Amino acid sequence: MRTGEAVAVAGSGAGEQGRKTGGERRLPGVRGFARWPRQGSPRKEGKALRSSVPRRAHRFLELDATRPDAVRAVEESNAGRIPELTAIRVGRMAATPFAFLRGSAGLMAHDLARTPVTRIGTQICGDAHAANFGLYGDARGGLVIDLNDFDETVYGPWEWDLKRLAASLVLAGRETGADEDTCRAAARDAVGAYRHTMRLLAKLPVLDAWNAIADEDLVSHAEAHDLLGTLERVSEKARANTSGRFAAKSTEPHEDGGRRFVDAPPVLRRIPDREAAAVAASLEEYLTTLPEDRHPLLARHAVHDVAFRVVGTGSVGTRSYVVLLLDHREHPLVLQVKEARPSALVPHLAAAGFETAPVEHEGRRVVLGQQRMQVVSDLLLGWTTVDGRPFQVRQFRNRKGSVDPAALAADQLDDYARMTGALLARAHSHGADPRLIAGYCGKNDELDEAIATFAVAYADLTESDHTTLTTAIRAGRIAAEAGV
Repeated sequence: MRTGEAVAVAGSGAGEQGRKTGGERRLPGVRGFARWPRQGSPRKEGKALRSSVPRRAHRFLELDATRPDAVRAVEESNAGRIPELTAIRVGRMAATPFAFLRGSAGLMAHDLARTPVTRIGTQICGDAHAANFGLYGDARGGLVIDLNDFDETVYGPWEWDLKRLAASLVLAGRETGADEDTCRAAARDAVGAYRHTMRLLAKLPVLDAWNAIADEDLVSHAEAHDLLGTLERVSEKARANTSGRFAAKSTEPHEDGGRRFVDAPPVLRRIPDREAAAVAASLEEYLTTLPEDRHPLLARHAVHDVAFRVVGTGSVGTRSYVVLLLDHREHPLVLQVKEARPSALVPHLAAAGFETAPVEHEGRRVVLGQQRMQVVSDLLLGWTTVDGRPFQVRQFRNRKGSVDPAALAADQLDDYARMTGALLARAHSHGADPRLIAGYCGKNDELDEAIATFAVAYADLTESDHTTLTTAIRAGRIAAEAGV
């Protein structure tokens, strides 16, 4: 609503000033709030988009001559990473086709930019594959289930996240040995759960929808009952996955009475004093990105040590540090200071009709994107700069746990698919009106079937890309270090 527009508020009116005929008071419109009286119907607007972008059109996968082959795509994505670690990244991507997909968000964005989109925009994860969902701790010690990796987050097409999730489920299912019908059903039912959840959210009061299904209640909503035992086991492990446990295994007493990290190359290694001092000094800037009520918490911890720690498949080769903090009882709190590179999706958004504004700080982009998509975020989430490079900062081992979708039984894969589809819808509903997306998705399964068809085709393509990469490794065209 533009400033200067008026809204009508029913009431008796206190006094003559502002009183209108019929007892109505006209208030000026407020920028940033919805219009009143309401104009149009988001649901009908979404439904109308089907005429220009039919739901069945999402089944298509069309490649063009500009698509890089798998090796070139990996080499391009390695640019700017620490050279001596890129062989580890390539080795991890070469492990399985699903692992290749996990490390190739940029290549898939290239392909998705050539698929139909409704141009309904929202904050997207950018890397919403099936292994990027999991459990983590909230401020009260409980566990939350949600998306948990936002390195690639941007404002973009909701379809991209959904198609990446669907394709990853097919690959994960194939890795478990599930038959093709089961794999396709998982992709189809993830989309169905997304669609059903978006319809549910569209019917709820906005505050209820905003805070919906971020915990164990989601299992019931998604009818993922076969997952209950698996989630209970993951939850048990997650509760023990803390800074204290990591510090007990990875640090040793120091002669000054504190503790310091122990070398465990190549995953964890000590770093030169100058580098450690630069990371420690960057925490002052980090404090300015936190709400002031967090400052007393950190003020009761002292910085004791900094080490370098190699991170997951897609992030291997980026600069990532763990910082050991100790309170007055020498109880540890470990922060992760992780390099934030530009989103791999940015070069491809314009082709899908999305403009990208200059990014003030890549760490800020990651943090704000995460906070926009999650119901509950890490209370110590912030950003900083180290030697001119942007970083995000968060708690390390904050009771995190995850389900390995490539290790699920066939009867659990479909439950997991529905759960992740529902979670993705909830996350997208924070950045876009769920009525608009629900109106487009509709009541029948036309979109489910179309994206399932796409997912199978993209899984086939990814397997071909994976073969190209492993062949190149054997031929010595690209270096890889396996098993790290």
